[in-house]
Amino acid sequence: MGQPWAAGSAEGAPARLPLVLTALWATAVGLELAYVLVLGPGPPPLGPLARALQLVLAAFQLLNLLGNVGLFLRSDPSIRGVMLAGRGLGQGWAYCYQCQSQVPPRSGHCSACRVCILRRDHHCRLLGRCVGFRNYRPFLCLLLHAAGVLLHVSVLLGPALSALLRAHAPLHIAALLLLPWLMLLTGRVSLAQFALAFVTDTCVAGALLCGAGLLFHGMLLLRGQTTWEWARGQHSYDLGPCHNLQAALGPRWVLVWLWPFLASPLPGDGITFQTAADVGLTAS
Repeated sequence: MGQPWAAGSAEGAPARLPLVLTALWATAVGLELAYVLVLGPGPPPLGPLARALQLVLAAFQLLNLLGNVGLFLRSDPSIRGVMLAGRGLGQGWAYCYQCQSQVPPRSGHCSACRVCILRRDHHCRLLGRCVGFRNYRPFLCLLLHAAGVLLHVSVLLGPALSALLRAHAPLHIAALLLLPWLMLLTGRVSLAQFALAFVTDTCVAGALLCGAGLLFHGMLLLRGQTTWEWARGQHSYDLGPCHNLQAALGPRWVLVWLWPFLASPLPGDGITFQTAADVGLTAS
């Protein structure tokens, strides 16, 4: 009882299937984009300076996207390797019978990861890993840059989609964009037209989903809440917007959005957290 969770346990290893499916979808988007740019109508017409700026923006977005994905997957938010024995004496500590360990406040057991997560927010189905104390920052930045990349891809696919719109009736185009699989199975469209419609649909939907997720978690970030605490109306850890940003993103919270490898160490350890009541007592 009270033993620390063993480091490197295979039982808590994240599922690989969601990550594989996400990687396959990203590959399909990349292949469709390459096809449209090389063999299709090509990119939107731009001048030399605008073209250079677009290439710089694309490189910046791609580096940020891949960097934050790597940091998110490499950062283990669980209690593996964390010495918790003998520390569970404060208020809010609990005992997890699945992990057979004491767990600190704001932690929670994930049935998918099969381990308790420090400051658990939720389980990300697309990447097959929980969002917690150590990987919350790359998760937020990933939402931002994923939305930007998907919007950028949608713009690059614009000329091909515009040519498709001019070649068919509005009703046909609406059915293709809304029901691409049905149109393909019934032989109403070619495989190339289906691929363009499907990738465009998923890019726009993905950008909207990432944007909505960023707005939601931005609200939680400013309030110092996790998703679990927000659902239950708990505000115990709200220290004010500035302190909440530093607690989740580190002292360089303004710059971490621009580069994933910028050093901005988190002020806490994921085990003990300052509460609003503590700040009130200190201020008094």
